[in-house]
Amino acid sequence: MNTPKLAWYGAVLLVFGSRALAHHSFAMYDPTQVLTLNGTVKEFQWSNPHAIVWVMIFSAPDNAPELWTIELPTSPAGLVRMGWDKRSLNSGDRVILEINPLRGGQHGGSFRKATMVETGKVLTVASPLSRTAAALQTGAP
Repeated sequence: MNTPKLAWYGAVLLVFGSRALAHHSFAMYDPTQVLTLNGTVKEFQWSNPHAIVWVMIFSAPDNAPELWTIELPTSPAGLVRMGWDKRSLNSGDRVILEINPLRGGQHGGSFRKATMVETGKVLTVASPLSRTAAALQTGAP
């Protein structure tokens, strides 16, 4: 391949490749805190760049349920590699969730684990937040 073509391809990669590799930060979630929530799946959105689950959380018997938005830390393709599919969570499923909460205290967080109440099945993901929390606890970089 001649040098001008190689330079042109390199320039295109630099300009557009950085956008393809760009990814939003998980800094809005607190990796040092883990909340356990009991609720019912309202909707599971199997979409890029991250799947999202909306869950109605029942914090107290006399309170109205609260809608929480939980982001999964990978794409549907990543979830498939971990054994998930678009029917892993369904509307009406009762779940016990472990999440890293939003730092601002809003009703949301980053998914760590779900236990299906009816079956006991556990759904997990390899989360960048869990790696960050482990590094913070051990002092590793």
